[in-house]
Amino acid sequence: MSFSAETKNEMSRIMSDNHCCNVTELAALVRLAGSIQIVGYRKLNLKIITELNSTARKIFKLLKQNFGINTTISVNKNQMLKRNNSYVLMVTSEMGAEKLLKDLGILAPGDGFYTLNKVPTELIQHDECVRAFIRGAFLGGGSISDPGKNYHLEFVTNNEDFAESLKDLINSLGFNCKIVARKNNYVVYLKESEQISDLLSIIGAHQALLSLQNTKIVKAVRNNVNRIVNCETANLSKTVNASVRQVENINFIQRTAGISSLPENLQEIATLRVEYEDLTLKELGEMLNPPIGKSGVNHRLRKIEEIANKLKGNQT
Repeated sequence: MSFSAETKNEMSRIMSDNHCCNVTELAALVRLAGSIQIVGYRKLNLKIITELNSTARKIFKLLKQNFGINTTISVNKNQMLKRNNSYVLMVTSEMGAEKLLKDLGILAPGDGFYTLNKVPTELIQHDECVRAFIRGAFLGGGSISDPGKNYHLEFVTNNEDFAESLKDLINSLGFNCKIVARKNNYVVYLKESEQISDLLSIIGAHQALLSLQNTKIVKAVRNNVNRIVNCETANLSKTVNASVRQVENINFIQRTAGISSLPENLQEIATLRVEYEDLTLKELGEMLNPPIGKSGVNHRLRKIEEIANKLKGNQT
């Protein structure tokens, strides 16, 4: 099961004791997952489709407990490979689909079927209702990427005005949602991990939040380990290359002028460098009598390199 499906399953188990919050959550769910069907003169049906059984059960409960509507859940078997089944709930005209849509702020009150394409402000008078609306919008048309791959949370709607209204509602809580057009839809999205974490907390997806935070910690540790390994590898490569160059310079001096031509202090370090190619400068310095520090060893080896370069220049 995907991370997005697990998150929705968790939120589907959240049932509020407040009637207003349940109505608000159902309003957002229907807005993003529902469609209106005209079935005759002044008659319409409401069709709600979801890919998760848990979400379908929640819609069923919300309809029954808050509106007294007993509908049924049917399953559409998808024949295409790797496609999930879809669950369909139908609220017919006889069940009161028109009144339901007006109560949910989707149809305008009065005669005629006029849709309202904004977040119904009359349903979000309290902070809990705002949270419920965003949760319903996520259950109806939201998704979240696996945090192990990237950070992305989005709401998909086919109405630009509603997308703008939903974006403004979420941003009123301190977020920075943006909108992008995708084919015939409008996507309200977040990409920053901290903001996604905060939004999950607000809508009650605490297990998903913990999972995201754990993944962030693992990724941070892995990145730190990689940086340390890369740094140590680079340092080791630099040390090895320097050692090879130093030994080549000493061997060149031995073949041309001879090691005895060097000052006594340089002869000592040259002999140790050739004999112990794998040692660090610090370790070489500790073998001298008296011992000297890393910078002192480096200074002597640079002197040897200058002498070797001078000899090479004379040969040329």
